[in-house]
Amino acid sequence: MSKKTHSTVDNLQVLFEDNHLIIINKRPGDIVQGDKTGDQPLSDTVKAYLKIKYNKPGNVYLGVVHRLDRPTSGIVVFAKTSKALPRLNKMFAEKDAKKTYWAIVKNNPKEPEKRLVHWMKRNTKQNKSYANNKEVPDSKKAMLTYKTIKKLNHYFLLQIDLETGRHHQIRSQLSAIGSPIKGDLKYGFKRSNDDGSIHLHARKLRLTHPVKKEPLEIIAPPPNDPVWNACL
Repeated sequence: MSKKTHSTVDNLQVLFEDNHLIIINKRPGDIVQGDKTGDQPLSDTVKAYLKIKYNKPGNVYLGVVHRLDRPTSGIVVFAKTSKALPRLNKMFAEKDAKKTYWAIVKNNPKEPEKRLVHWMKRNTKQNKSYANNKEVPDSKKAMLTYKTIKKLNHYFLLQIDLETGRHHQIRSQLSAIGSPIKGDLKYGFKRSNDDGSIHLHARKLRLTHPVKKEPLEIIAPPPNDPVWNACL
């Protein structure tokens, strides 16, 4: 993945914003929080955006609720208040926030729709997770449901409803059934994408507003490239 920072204040894709939260459509290549690369994280870009928009003189409060893998695109939620952050954290921890992803694969799964259950074991040195069919030491149960929703010229579009939030879960589980995600060399796809992205997109999020208690449904358009555009 290119180390260049993709999102700037000018090109930030804001999907929703009110007094308590801001929801961003993350570009592939952005990191959500700072890491050892030293690249500017999306959280800093959002802070800069809020500082400029509201002409804030001091530091801007922003709470990181969850993350997306760097090569992945789509919905990321940030809390703008200390009141909203613990409520959002609880919602995500207890799986009350429902996440739907799109993934593009070369090999269509044998069954058009299925619930996958694996036991994930993470290797921190490799920054990789392995999907096992049976429970193994230090593994965690991982569950998702996929459905093939469109046939493209050379690929297939899958819709994934995530039940658990394990490290690299979708990438690992799809690889385990012989359908690695386009561009995902780490999990068995044969070629990388030119920009280092993978074709995995956090497409939809359904949650209850942490303060207003109203239902929210957010949908993020996928990145502008020929393969994603063929899905729309």
